[in-house]
Amino acid sequence: MRNRGFEFIAAYKDSGLPLPERKTAASAGYDIVAAADVLLAPAEVALVPTGLKAYMQPDEYLGIHIRSGLAVKHALSLVNGQGIIDADYYDNPGNEGHILIAIFNHGGETVKIVRGERIAQGIFYKYLRADGDTATAGREGGLGSTGK
Repeated sequence: MRNRGFEFIAAYKDSGLPLPERKTAASAGYDIVAAADVLLAPAEVALVPTGLKAYMQPDEYLGIHIRSGLAVKHALSLVNGQGIIDADYYDNPGNEGHILIAIFNHGGETVKIVRGERIAQGIFYKYLRADGDTATAGREGGLGSTGK
């Protein structure tokens, strides 16, 4: 049985990019690389493709965090602070589950993200549900598709 992990979406299966991995035994995050070159102009948001999708248990999510070195050196942040990849984002009927990283450039110069550069870390989390939670709807779509 598979519990949690990463796979490439169909378009990136033969990309030669690495699957996310932890660099040390005590690292919480799996390093995620950019799947394409992207230019981020000052005060601009860009969606950086990863070529990845993630599978996990129904009561888990993948938290996406910008790499601290990238944030400090280039004044970049995730536009939403932390990305949340829900378990049902993986291979749902309207989307293969491609993880895109939304990065904002706070600096005064254009920043180039290079294909293969480590840009984010993914951490798997368990979450709790409130009493009386009756959510049963399934997901059908990609980025920002819940609540439509």
